[in-house]
Amino acid sequence: MNSEAIFGQVLKNIRKEQKVSQEELAFRSNLDRTYISMLERGIHQPTLNSLLAIAAALDMKAAELVGLVEDEMESYQN
Repeated sequence: MNSEAIFGQVLKNIRKEQKVSQEELAFRSNLDRTYISMLERGIHQPTLNSLLAIAAALDMKAAELVGLVEDEMESYQN
């Protein structure tokens, strides 16, 4: 699985755990809902600004979000 798809999977899982809709996440992060959808489907990868905005909207540090993605990537490599 590629990094875009893994990021999308992690993002979607966190969003659902927090019971936040794509629309609400988009509003909180000042991004478009379709962009959130494309991230979750692995179609796009986030820019640094988007990553920071999404992490803040999910009340976490960007490094924490990236760490979760790295952990998930490691599980696919092993």
